[in-house]
Amino acid sequence: MGTHRRPKPPSRARITTLGIAAGAVTLLPTQSQAAPAPSVDEVRKQVAKLYEEAEAPTEAYNGIREQQQKLQDDVDSAQERLARKQQEINELREKAGPLAAAQYRTGGIDPTVQLFLSSDPDDYLEQAEILGRTGDRQSAALRALQGKQRELAQERADAAERLTVLKEARAKAAQKKNEVQTKLTKARKLLNSLTAEQRAGLAAAQDREDTATGTSDATASYNGPASGRAKTAIEFAYAQLGKPYEWGSTGPNSFDCSGLVGASWRSAGVSLPRTVKQMYDAGRKVTKADLQPGDIIYWYNDTQHNGLYIGDGKAIHAPRTGKNIEIAPLDSMPFYAASRP
Repeated sequence: MGTHRRPKPPSRARITTLGIAAGAVTLLPTQSQAAPAPSVDEVRKQVAKLYEEAEAPTEAYNGIREQQQKLQDDVDSAQERLARKQQEINELREKAGPLAAAQYRTGGIDPTVQLFLSSDPDDYLEQAEILGRTGDRQSAALRALQGKQRELAQERADAAERLTVLKEARAKAAQKKNEVQTKLTKARKLLNSLTAEQRAGLAAAQDREDTATGTSDATASYNGPASGRAKTAIEFAYAQLGKPYEWGSTGPNSFDCSGLVGASWRSAGVSLPRTVKQMYDAGRKVTKADLQPGDIIYWYNDTQHNGLYIGDGKAIHAPRTGKNIEIAPLDSMPFYAASRP
């Protein structure tokens, strides 16, 4: 069994030092204490801000993904052309090979010497005429082969350039995707920092706010004044009520804001660009006073969020992560502009 010794009492100098250190901690309590947890209302505001900030990079991601698909189609077409030209070159080589061999066998002797050595000049002249025609065919075949080889080299250079651009587009898409996911992860962590009771209270507060503003994701049928293609587009959007928002999605089980607008008008036979910005640039601008059901509403700016006007001061849209497609007052967000497909 080990011996137990009484610890040596600290010296006066050590006691003084410890006292000073303790005083320093007492004087600076904020440096050693964790920041207080945000309140439920602070969490709600921070989460809403993060969701709002995620919309712009979401639309940028959508645009890059569309460009990426076009570039991929170009690369695939270029690779098909490369394969066809390579096959044509292989076939030309097969034809040119025997002709080149024949010229090598007969073309190495000067024609004058061949005539001197020939026992039958008439036979030589006949053979020379045949060889001449053979030479013409060989020259034509070689010229065709050289032309195809130049085309192949150009196609390879073009394909390499397209692959480089595609690689850059993929990198940009990955960057925007990471930007969106980072913001959504922060929002999720904030929500997870709340207790179950607090989260339930947050949801109840959102429900009360939606009820007060007339916002609803409940299933409904459109019976407004729209007609023609606009009515078809709105009816499609109504059929999506209650489906979840999902960034980057164009349906059929979930949508982001521009994904819903594009799918709705596509159901009416109208093809729209993919992103909020592209839709804004392509559409005929209308004033707020001249809005008609089916017009596209842009909130905040021309790059961030859009939906469909349905009449009576209301719009249908895919709001944000954590919410479903809903009908909301037109002025529930800052109105920026409107366009008509």
